[in-house]
Amino acid sequence: MSSLRKLIELLEERAQQVRALETRADAVIQERGDQKGYERLMHGKAMLLAELYDETKELAKGLNYTVDARLERFSQSAYAALKIGSVFFMSALLYPEDHRQGAPNDLEIFIEDLKTTAG
Repeated sequence: MSSLRKLIELLEERAQQVRALETRADAVIQERGDQKGYERLMHGKAMLLAELYDETKELAKGLNYTVDARLERFSQSAYAALKIGSVFFMSALLYPEDHRQGAPNDLEIFIEDLKTTAG
């Protein structure tokens, strides 16, 4: 299996984990009003994204610079959110200001771009 295919599989797994954390966080805050639980789940999301570059850089080696830079940006944004401790920033990771509910997030869009590249 090519490095690009392995990278796509890993990113798909992480994207699913992010969605699962977000879904759980929404349920925790909406159904139980558990702010601490919500914060813990958003912290988990940010940690997952912060570690993404280190997890993927070997697979991205040899691919174009844009792929590597994009993966690094995902992690840098997450590190910034963790550093300042902003739960709002953590929750907004992967979502542009004009994001519409139900639309793919930036990581999912990136994965689709990689799939197009892979053929």
